[in-house]
Amino acid sequence: MVVPELLTTKKPASRKHLGLLEKKKDYKLRADDYHKKQNTLAALRKKALEKNPDEFYFNMINSQLQDGVHTAKRPKEEAEVTEEQKRIMKTQDIKYVEMKRVAEAKKIERMKGELHLLDADRKQKNKHTFFVDTKKEVKSFDLAKQLNTAPQLVDRVYNRPTLKTLETKTIQGAADPCSVKKLARQRDHQYRILSQRIDREKKMFVISQKIQTRKDLQDKAKKVKVKKETATSAAIYKFESKRKR
Repeated sequence: MVVPELLTTKKPASRKHLGLLEKKKDYKLRADDYHKKQNTLAALRKKALEKNPDEFYFNMINSQLQDGVHTAKRPKEEAEVTEEQKRIMKTQDIKYVEMKRVAEAKKIERMKGELHLLDADRKQKNKHTFFVDTKKEVKSFDLAKQLNTAPQLVDRVYNRPTLKTLETKTIQGAADPCSVKKLARQRDHQYRILSQRIDREKKMFVISQKIQTRKDLQDKAKKVKVKKETATSAAIYKFESKRKR
């Protein structure tokens, strides 16, 4: 706070050795400045004494000191549009993107029909509950006998023939361990391809939605943004309803 300058008047030469002569106006300005500072200090002391030690508000953690001044922290905003989305949206139209998305969706459905997702890692394990009458039956319960299959096939969730089928029919397909491992690797590869296609279809759907949103924004009708655009979803706007004539 700047101390006000003293207002001085001309003095006789014989009184110059006494220095500056303070007038009433000078005293009033200096007294007002002094009392203002004292009142500020008293208010700060009172606020410190009455402060609640458990008090918390989010600005305590959402602000930081910059050059001695408290400034609000800016949250790290997620990129609204990725570089891949920008490139496709600039070079392709919505019909092409939608055509590619539908083609991916058809391939996904076909692969799901072939693989059935029987032993996919991400699939939730199914439960098969058997009910018995006594605790003795629980202790002596034999799963292979209950399923009427070989003990080596109990852990399978698919292609688990019964004992009668194994006795009456010949085994078709891979039987040796090397062939079984090879088929398992091929199946895992197919699952990875399926996962990639699902991700690609989702990305194409987001791009299609963003292109459609930009086309809708060209309408001059009044609109309000409901949800901000992100890398994984298009912005949502609420348009003013128009009465059709």
